[in-house]
Amino acid sequence: AGVVVDVGEGVTSIKVGDNVAYSSIGAFSEYLEVPVTKVIKSPDLSPALVPLTTCGVSASLALEKAGEMTSNETVFVSAAAGATGQFAVQLAKLAGNHVIGACSSDEKVEYLKSLGVDRPINYKKENLNDVLKKEYPNGIDLAFEGVGGDMFKAVLDNIAIFGRIIVFGNCSHYHGDAGNDPQYGYVQNRKMQLRSASLRGFQRRHHPKDEPEHLNRLVKLVREGKLKAGIDPTIFQGFESIPKALERLYTQKNIGKLIVRL
Repeated sequence: AGVVVDVGEGVTSIKVGDNVAYSSIGAFSEYLEVPVTKVIKSPDLSPALVPLTTCGVSASLALEKAGEMTSNETVFVSAAAGATGQFAVQLAKLAGNHVIGACSSDEKVEYLKSLGVDRPINYKKENLNDVLKKEYPNGIDLAFEGVGGDMFKAVLDNIAIFGRIIVFGNCSHYHGDAGNDPQYGYVQNRKMQLRSASLRGFQRRHHPKDEPEHLNRLVKLVREGKLKAGIDPTIFQGFESIPKALERLYTQKNIGKLIVRL
């Protein structure tokens, strides 16, 4: 996120001085030249709103467009205390659903409770698959899944009849848990078929026209006190802090959106 310092010829939707956000590789830069179609305006660059422009909008779009979220469903969110997961669990609750959130520490469990999550699960202390089978015999209606590997397998094992799985990412691959079992493709297809379930990929860049509407909706919820935009409390300042920031992210220590100020 940053401020526009110049615009190209013919650009009218963005002007110098506008606050904008842009999600791409190479974002750790003081200046970026980006296509106008790839940026989204932000009301301001306050900590309460910056996470909305990328993570919040992504969660909102994924739940609506890919997940077709309704109400009175059981919704599962992986990496629930992370930058995007924190919005997914809150939006699912606001829609009137029972929400399960998976996380990696007791501190994150408490954070999820503060967001209204009905059943936080610290998967490093509890067996996720066992908990889901025992406590949710009817299965998960909608899963917001961005981890992959064993997490995805647990979701698939517990998806409900007519359930939907949003594939938001595969961050377990960062740690070597890619779930590349050569036999798993067949098992996955068979389980989806037997439950009339569906697997739905999501890419935010495929929904550019919907972004402003979703951002405005999220900003309104924050200002009404109905949605929290959590920022990791650790302060990272300058380029030299980027390695430590990434280490905190990849070791799953962050709670909420992690920000580096350049």
